[in-house]
Amino acid sequence: MKKISELYRTGDFKGEKHVPVINAPDKVKKGDVIELNVNIGQEIPHPNTLEHHIKWIKVYYLPKDGNFPAEIGNYEFTSHGEFGLVSEPYVTVKFKIEKCGTIIATSYCNIHGLWESSKEITVEE
Repeated sequence: MKKISELYRTGDFKGEKHVPVINAPDKVKKGDVIELNVNIGQEIPHPNTLEHHIKWIKVYYLPKDGNFPAEIGNYEFTSHGEFGLVSEPYVTVKFKIEKCGTIIATSYCNIHGLWESSKEITVEE
């Protein structure tokens, strides 16, 4: 039996439309508000139709030397073409962190499964 970690796929978002793209600063000052956005299909648009769409995006923060991530947010996309309404897989969130760590974004495509990416953030005094 496969473990859930074995089901997550990754890739270069410039050549793969399913990879969560994390847009956040590389360095922040301790106590500053960080604005982060995550989207799917930044370079190659994801179709986002009833037949083929992103169901959700989850964003986590793993402190440096930490054993467990904290969930920053869980975002569901529920409109995939009904009545002409289409949700786009794009989220923006603001938060503060006290120390360096890694932002991890995961997503789920109803046809192509689970995807993940990560980005290091340095916190300066």
